[in-house]
Amino acid sequence: MRTISFIVLHYSAVRPNQTSSAAQIDEWHKERVTKKGTHWKGIGYHAVIRRDGSIEPGRPVDEVGAHCYLHNRNSIGICYEGGLDEQGNPDDTRTPEQKKAMRELLEKLHQQYPNALIVGHRDLSPGLECPGFNAVSEYRDLQPW
Repeated sequence: MRTISFIVLHYSAVRPNQTSSAAQIDEWHKERVTKKGTHWKGIGYHAVIRRDGSIEPGRPVDEVGAHCYLHNRNSIGICYEGGLDEQGNPDDTRTPEQKKAMRELLEKLHQQYPNALIVGHRDLSPGLECPGFNAVSEYRDLQPW
């Protein structure tokens, strides 16, 4: 059983006219090369929230993800489809359906891992915009403090 200290929120970095299903992200991640020169084994996130609010599974939660360098062993990675505006700039592009699904998923995860901080990728990797909103403050009511 892994110790989960963080639930890390991400965007898939696609524009409104592009898609990013768990299957697509799985293929993208398999094309990536690790720092050791090997290929990723597949999707690094544990779940993907599509624009319609449906949640697609990624890696099993009991398996270490590949989504936040130096924090994969003690975190769960959740990705939402989107994150870029029409011009390709980082933005909070979550649909109402995604916001609802994200909250419901985070409430369930908070029950399972009450001591885990809910953070954005940018909170653990300075210089990034991901997930395009302030996850810590948006989900303040689900934080362990």
